[in-house]
Amino acid sequence: MTGRRSIALLSALAFGYAFLYLPIVILIIYSFNDSRLVTVWSHASLRWYAALLENTQMLEAAWLSLRIAAVSATLSAALGTAAAFALQRLKPFFAQRGYEALALMPLIVPEVLIGLSMLLLFVVLGDTIGWPERGATTITLAHASFGMAYATVVIRARLTQLDPALDEAAAILGATPWRTFRRVTLPLLAPAIAAGWLLSFTLSLDDVVVASFVTGPGATTLPIVVFSSVRLGVSPQINALATAIVVLVSILIVTATLMTRAGRRA
Repeated sequence: MTGRRSIALLSALAFGYAFLYLPIVILIIYSFNDSRLVTVWSHASLRWYAALLENTQMLEAAWLSLRIAAVSATLSAALGTAAAFALQRLKPFFAQRGYEALALMPLIVPEVLIGLSMLLLFVVLGDTIGWPERGATTITLAHASFGMAYATVVIRARLTQLDPALDEAAAILGATPWRTFRRVTLPLLAPAIAAGWLLSFTLSLDDVVVASFVTGPGATTLPIVVFSSVRLGVSPQINALATAIVVLVSILIVTATLMTRAGRRA
């Protein structure tokens, strides 16, 4: 009976992994296909990678998306660290539960509502003070608003595992609160902050719903360009682009894993 259950569990696990990752593997394989038809194999070639490098619109959109993702992830990590400290280390304050609910609200609110609310906010600000103009800045702020929630969860989970006695020992030895944070707490939180940054970076790089609401005519991110291209038919260049993104995300995941292991060893 136990053997049959193990076989059933392994079969379900194999089916789940195949359902998730087999399409990605097929996509990577067909990115090296020379044919114009994405589902018909001709012979191996780097033709579409070369065509991708000559696609100015795609490259500009990719560069814009990387810049927005990097800035929004940095803002998310900084704000998430501050929010985690406020929720975990500060003494209970007025409306703490409400602040916690507001900080984590983007985790459960649909992206359509986030994008619509951000659009209304930027329209009101634009009409009243003339800032910001919809474009890269508004996309960055919108991505930071929901990226902060994910970073807060990751950093706070790590902060709950830290022994407050370490901060007390540093204070007893004469360290100021800022020096204690910089020399004791921050190094211990570094893996969690890096993980929160990478998570926010990936979410920003992947987003198409919120960006489509708050973007302007002069700023088109890579997901929007890809979505528009796919609606007209899947181009083999999309396979090459998706493979490049998979490689980039894999590098980020390996980096985060190594940083986490280093933090645990330290």
